[in-house]
Amino acid sequence: MKFASVRVVTPDVEKLVAFYQRLSGIEAVRLADGFAEMRFEGVTLAISSEHLIKLFNVGAAIAAANQSAILEFEVEDVDAVFERVNASGATVVMPATLMPWGNRSLLLRDPDGNLVNVFSRPGR
Repeated sequence: MKFASVRVVTPDVEKLVAFYQRLSGIEAVRLADGFAEMRFEGVTLAISSEHLIKLFNVGAAIAAANQSAILEFEVEDVDAVFERVNASGATVVMPATLMPWGNRSLLLRDPDGNLVNVFSRPGR
């Protein structure tokens, strides 16, 4: 089995795609109206319109209602990512902080309120 992707359901695909493009520097691949993929090394972040969920899987997912999952992105330079997303008004939950296990971590909220952890592992 291969873990292939995480899909985030949103009321505003364009706004969420813009956030993750700015965060990652990766261009989204748009496979259909209301559906895009951000293809990272090893995994894909899929972004789907809540309209598509209502059309094909009514009630299966509720847009912008995540209260438990954290999307995590490992980067070389947490501070450089912070500068890029902070200039766009991203909500910072926790500024770049050295964690007890050695990672430098920045916790943000995407436009739908999903938690996003951007971290680096010193010594890698």
